[in-house]
Amino acid sequence: MHTPEQKHLLEQLKHIAAGLGQTLAPFGEVVLHDLSDPEHAVLAIHNNLSGRAPGDPATELGLARIADPDYAQVVANYPNRFPDGRQAKSTSIGIKDSEGNYIAALCMNLDLSLFQSLQSMLGQFSNVNASAAISETLEPAGSDAVRAYIDKFAARHATTPRALGADQRRTLMRELKDAGLTDMRRSMETVAAHLGVSRATVYNYAK
Repeated sequence: MHTPEQKHLLEQLKHIAAGLGQTLAPFGEVVLHDLSDPEHAVLAIHNNLSGRAPGDPATELGLARIADPDYAQVVANYPNRFPDGRQAKSTSIGIKDSEGNYIAALCMNLDLSLFQSLQSMLGQFSNVNASAAISETLEPAGSDAVRAYIDKFAARHATTPRALGADQRRTLMRELKDAGLTDMRRSMETVAAHLGVSRATVYNYAK
């Protein structure tokens, strides 16, 4: 049970989380954890990038704060990873009540793949020798090659991989096939994860 003070803090944090979610969209996920209920800690989630839902359990960091009131109140910019493999940068802020006990945590997870796509777009924009870029043949191996091709394709269309339209995705699949990248092991799974769609959808685009 929450004290009146704790209820007030949690209600205020809900508004803060909602505001941060609107500010960081679509790059950042904002999650509010109720540390008084570790088995159902997720109280609210905005810009859901991790696939979690309200009522999900606390993370390891949340459990560490519950166990140790002296645990760092702010853990900023630590490397993280979403369930589908996307790289993330996370910051977690612990919230204490007047007695010094952790009652909540406000966490922000930034999707770095989106910024990597933006970096690709900036590179495309500043490139004054398009023919040299087209003639480039050196590519990273395996799944990295597939992801790199998708990023470059999205950059050419001034967007991000996850914002590509259906027609653009069909064109992308044709180009990946022509480049021999769909013949690689687990290539379709890599494409699906990078585009944020199901594997069945990718196969449909590849028809």
